[in-house]
Amino acid sequence: MAEKKFLERLKTKWGITSNVQVILILIVFAINGSFAAWVAKPLTALIGLDKETTSAFIYWPLRILLVFPIYQLTLPIVGLVFGQFKFFWNFEKKMLRALGRPFSRKKQ
Repeated sequence: MAEKKFLERLKTKWGITSNVQVILILIVFAINGSFAAWVAKPLTALIGLDKETTSAFIYWPLRILLVFPIYQLTLPIVGLVFGQFKFFWNFEKKMLRALGRPFSRKKQ
């Protein structure tokens, strides 16, 4: 019963109607997160950061800062593979608008 309520809330929030689409979207989020982390590893090495020789206080924040744009760039691409490009393109536009004004207040 709780699963049905969770799916219904996601469908309402995301403006979708199909349970299959919810599952596909969750799969895309999971795959893309792993993919972005995988791509970031050789890029950190390319820019000269190595886990063994760089302080963890420098390595991990820089790696996370590298993963974030990779994730944003690849999310619509992975969504396209799963037939969910439109959802993820709209998701990205909303995310970029929010990042464009991270500290602004909503007008009431």
